Amino acid sequence: MTTMEQTLPTETQLRDAVTAALSTLGATVDLGAPGEHGLQASTPITGDVLFTLPECTDPGAAISEAAQAFTAWRTTPAPVRGALVARLGQLLTEHKEALGTLITIEAGKITSEALGEVQEMIDICEFAVGLSRQLYGKTIASERPGHRLMETWHPLGVVGVITAFNFPVAVWAWNTAIALVCGDTVVWKPSDLTPLTAVACQALLERAAADVGAPPAVGRLILGGREVGEALVDDPRVALVSATGSVRMGREVGPRVAQRFGRVLLELGGNNAAVVTPSADLDLAVRGIVFSAAGTAGQRCTTLRRLIVHRSLVADLTATLVKAYQQVESRIGNPLEAGTLMGPLIDKDAVARYLRAIDSAKAAGGQVLTGGAVANRSGNFVLPTIISGVAPDCDAVQTETFAPILYIMPFDTVDEAIAIQNGVPQGLSSSIFTANLRAAEAFLAASGSDCGIANVNIGTSGA
Repeated sequence: MTTMEQTLPTETQLRDAVTAALSTLGATVDLGAPGEHGLQASTPITGDVLFTLPECTDPGAAISEAAQAFTAWRTTPAPVRGALVARLGQLLTEHKEALGTLITIEAGKITSEALGEVQEMIDICEFAVGLSRQLYGKTIASERPGHRLMETWHPLGVVGVITAFNFPVAVWAWNTAIALVCGDTVVWKPSDLTPLTAVACQALLERAAADVGAPPAVGRLILGGREVGEALVDDPRVALVSATGSVRMGREVGPRVAQRFGRVLLELGGNNAAVVTPSADLDLAVRGIVFSAAGTAGQRCTTLRRLIVHRSLVADLTATLVKAYQQVESRIGNPLEAGTLMGPLIDKDAVARYLRAIDSAKAAGGQVLTGGAVANRSGNFVLPTIISGVAPDCDAVQTETFAPILYIMPFDTVDEAIAIQNGVPQGLSSSIFTANLRAAEAFLAASGSDCGIANVNIGTSGA
C-alpha cells in the first residue's frame, strides 16, 4: 500500500492559515520569521518552522500577577466564577473551527480529532459551570452539646499547569475550568512544541475575563523551554502543579514540588492493553483496536500499544487487523484534507524513537506484519505497525513508545491475560472485548486490571 496521493500544503499556505486563525481568535502575538531568536513554532505536516515566538523572560512576574488576582478571585462567589468559565465555553464554541485548524497545523491531528479536542474543552466548561453551584461541604455531628462540625472547601491559590503536545489545549482546559470555578488562578506553561495553540487559548480566556468583569490575571501564559517550566515548578507561590507529559518529566517535577511541600497532579505514560476473548464481537473489536492504536498516529496517553488475544483467535484477528492497517496506510497524509485517517508524528525525534522501538522488537524476535517504516514523503509521517512474536516482558513491549506500534501476544486463560495486562510498570487505560459476563467482571474486579480506566467492549482511548 502507498500513502494518499496528496500535495502537502506549502510553508506559505500554512503560515497564512495560522495568521488567519489567530486573527479570527483575536490573538495578538509578535510572529517572528523562522530562524530568529525565540521559541520555534513548527508544523509536523512538512517539518517546517513557521514562526518564532517571544519566550517568557520573567515567569516570576506572571506568577506574581496570578497570585495578586487570587486575593480577589478566591472571595468571588463560585457561581460568579462559573460565569467566566461559561463565557470561555461560548467563545470556544464560536471559534471551534479556527482553533481546530491551529491544532491540526501545530500538532498534526486530523481535522476530526482536532475538532474533537476543542469539543472536550467545551464539555469541561459546561461541567465546571455546573460544579460552580455544587461546591458542597458536610455538616458533621459532634459529641459536644450545642456544637456542630462544618466542612468547607477553600481555594488553594495559584495552580501551575504544564501540558504536553499531544493534547495541546484540552488538558489546559480540563485543569483551568475546574481551577477557576474553585477560586484558583492559573499559570500555564504549554509544550514548547505547540505555542501557537496556547496563544490562541490565552486570548480567548482574556476576552472571556473582560466580558464578565473578572480579573485579567486569573489566567497567565508563560512560553518557553525547560527553564520556564522549572521556574513554575519551584516557585513556592504555586500551590499545586498539574503536569502532563513523560514519566521522565514526572520523576523530576514530583520530587521538586514535594521538596517545598507543594501539591502535585501528574498524568504521565500509559502502556495500554486490550484483551480479546473467544466470545468477543470481532467486528466491534477491530474497529476499537484500530482507532485506539492508530488514532492520532499513536500519540495519545491512552493509545492501545499491546493486544492480548486468545490463542484460538490470533491468526484470524491478526490477518483482519493487517488488512485494516493497510487501509489506514493508504489514507495517511495531509491532516487538513478530508478523508485522511492518520497524520504525522510530532517531530523527527519521535520518528527516530519509532524506528528504534521497531529495531528493539525485531532484536527480541518480533516479526513486523505490516508497516515498520517511514512513509515515503516529506514531513514526519510513519506507517502504522503491527508486530507479533514478542514476549510480554521484552524491553520493546515494556517501554511506552509514542507511535503507532501495536504488539500482538497470545493468551490461554483470562487470568493469564490479566497478568500480561498488569505486567508493565505503567498503568492508565485498559480494555476487554468479550460477551462473557464472568470474564468482564474478572477484568473489572480489584484482582483484575490495575489501570485507572478499565473499558468493556470499547477501545482504550477515549478521545
